[in-house]
Amino acid sequence: MLEKLKSILPFDDKQWNQYASYFKRIQVPAKKVLIQEGEISKKAFFIEKGCIRVWFNNDGKDVTFQFFFENERVSSVESFKKNIPSIVTLETIEPSTLWVIDKQDMDQIMRDGFEIPKVREKLIDTLFDRNIHYMKHCLSFIRDTPQQRYLHLLETQPQIIQRIPQHYIASYLGITTVHLSRVKSKLLKGK
Repeated sequence: MLEKLKSILPFDDKQWNQYASYFKRIQVPAKKVLIQEGEISKKAFFIEKGCIRVWFNNDGKDVTFQFFFENERVSSVESFKKNIPSIVTLETIEPSTLWVIDKQDMDQIMRDGFEIPKVREKLIDTLFDRNIHYMKHCLSFIRDTPQQRYLHLLETQPQIIQRIPQHYIASYLGITTVHLSRVKSKLLKGK
């Protein structure tokens, strides 16, 4: 996994020898809350194995906003960067193997990284990718029907359909589990 991290943050070997010690490998069970909504995020996570969902509470109801899988990194970005309360909860869905880095260590990597053009570009691309995902997801609620959102999910992120419990998928699509069952049944009948 450290090789994967090295490709995400392309420092030279000397710098990586220093930074490697900043990351701690942990094993966590399913349904483990890593960051609670309202807490200030002091850690970032890189997923070696497993799945994390990002969700928030809307009047007592969980609303799933994003999923992260192997070789992806996740934190409550706004909280982590600005030292403000998190607007989301991060929770494992499956037993997971994670690499954790504390904020102060990540801040050091970021400061050093912004001095190196290829690292700076990679860091900026990562932030843009996250923003683009959020924009597309929000726009799909305005533009697309639940069936279109499900089909798009099936086409672009089949691992979600294969690995995530139906009630989280329904929440992510903004529908009930009953409505999701109807969408799936309608699609099966249409084949």
